[in-house]
Amino acid sequence: MNMLPHKTKTLGLATLLALMSHTGLQAQTTLKVGEPFPNCAAFKLEGTLPAALKGKIVLVDFWASWCGPCAKSFPAMEALQNKFKDRLVILAVSVDAKPANLEKFLKKHPVTFTVVRDAEHQLVDAVGATSMPTSFLLDATGKVRFTHNGFDGEDTTKQYLTEIESLLNDKP
Repeated sequence: MNMLPHKTKTLGLATLLALMSHTGLQAQTTLKVGEPFPNCAAFKLEGTLPAALKGKIVLVDFWASWCGPCAKSFPAMEALQNKFKDRLVILAVSVDAKPANLEKFLKKHPVTFTVVRDAEHQLVDAVGATSMPTSFLLDATGKVRFTHNGFDGEDTTKQYLTEIESLLNDKP
C-alpha cells in the first residue's frame, strides 16, 4: 500500500496552515460577529482572568510563542492598552503546550495586559480559532463585533483603533 498520497496531503495541509500564519491569509472562525463570546471562566485557563469584563470593550487575542506575527502584535496591543487604559481590557490567550515557552516569550515581549494559557485548547476550540494570531473585539455586552485573523502591522493596528473608538462611542 502506497502511503505517499496521504503524507503529501498532510504535508500540504501543514504548509497551507504555515503560510496562512505567516502571510496573513484569512482563516475562518466558527464564532461569528454578533454572537456572544463564551464565558472565559467556564474554561480551564491557566492564570488569573480580569475581574471585570462586563461593561468593557474587550480584545481577546489567541496567540502562540512560535508565531512571528504574534510577536509583532504584542507591542501594538500594549500601545492600545496604554491609550485606552481602563476603557479597554486585553486578554491574551496563549495556546502554547509548555508554560516555559509562554514565559520565554513574555520575557522578550513584556506587557501589562492579562495573559492566560489555554493548555487544553478548550476555549480556542470553542471559538474555532485556527490561525495565530486570531482576535475577537467584544462590545460592552460581550458580543463579538469584529474579528481579525493574522496581524498585518500598522494596517491591523489602525483597524483596531477605529473599531475600539467606534465601540466606545456606541450608546448601550
